[in-house]
Amino acid sequence: MFSVQLGSALSVDLIGAVGPGGTAWLRLSMGAIILIALVRPPLRSIRRQDVPTIIGLGLATGLMTIGFLAALEHIHLGTAVAIEFLGPLTVAAVRSHRKRALLWPGLALIGVILMTEPWQGTFNVTGVGFAAMAAVGWAVYILLTQRIGDRFNGIASLSLTVPIAAVAAAVVGVPQAIGHITPGILAAALGLAVLLPVLPFALEMLALRRMTPTAFGTLMALEPAFGVLLGLIILHQHVGVPQLAGIALVVLAGAAAQRGGSRLQPARIDSATPVHITG
Repeated sequence: MFSVQLGSALSVDLIGAVGPGGTAWLRLSMGAIILIALVRPPLRSIRRQDVPTIIGLGLATGLMTIGFLAALEHIHLGTAVAIEFLGPLTVAAVRSHRKRALLWPGLALIGVILMTEPWQGTFNVTGVGFAAMAAVGWAVYILLTQRIGDRFNGIASLSLTVPIAAVAAAVVGVPQAIGHITPGILAAALGLAVLLPVLPFALEMLALRRMTPTAFGTLMALEPAFGVLLGLIILHQHVGVPQLAGIALVVLAGAAAQRGGSRLQPARIDSATPVHITG
C-alpha cells in the first residue's frame, strides 16, 4: 500500500510534465516492458473465449489508471483514493449476499462527502468525476481479474493485460506527451512503474500466501489512509477534521465490507490481482 501511494504521489510531477494521459501511457508501457521481461506472456494458452476478458481487463486497467491520474490534477490524493475505493467496496458488499452489507458503501459515501465538503463551495466536479471513473474501472477490473485468475496465474495475466492497457492509454497519452518526452521523463516513468505495479504485485503475492483473502482485504481497506498520509508528507496536502473523519469512515466501511465476502481480493494494477496501476 505504501508503494502504491508513494508511486501515486510521485506521479504528480510527471503529470505536470506530460499530462495524466501521458503519465498513464508511459507508466503502463514501462510496466508492460518489465512484466514481459520477467515472464513470457502465455500466448499459446489463450483460448478464443479468453480474448474478450483479456481485452476488457486491459481496457479497464487503462481507464482506471487514466481516471485516477487525471483526478490528481484537481483533488487531493487521499480524496481521490477514497472515491476510487468505492468501486471495490461496492463489489465486496454486493458479493457478500447480505442486504446489511450494502450499508457499507453508503457509509463510505458519507465519508467521501465529508472529505470533499461540497457545502463549502469548493467541490471539484471534474476531479470527483475522474476519480469516480477510476472507481468504475477498478470495480470492473476486479470482476474480470477473477475470471482471468481461473485461467492464468497473476503475473502471467498481467503480462497479457498491461500491454493492452498501455495501448489503450496511448490514445490519450501520446498526444499529451508528444514533444515533452526526455531521457529524464523516461527514467522517472521506469521508476514509477517499479513502484506500481511491479513491487506491489510481488509483495501482495507474498502476503496472500500467508493470510486469507478476507484478512488481506481487511488490511487493504487502510489504503485510503495511506493516500492521505503520503499526500501530507510528499505533496503537503493538509487535511482538516472533516477530512480525517471522512477517511476514518471509508476505512471502517472497507474493512467491514470484507466480512462474509466471497472471493474478493482487492486486485488492482491503479491502484495492480492483486496489483493499482492507478493510483
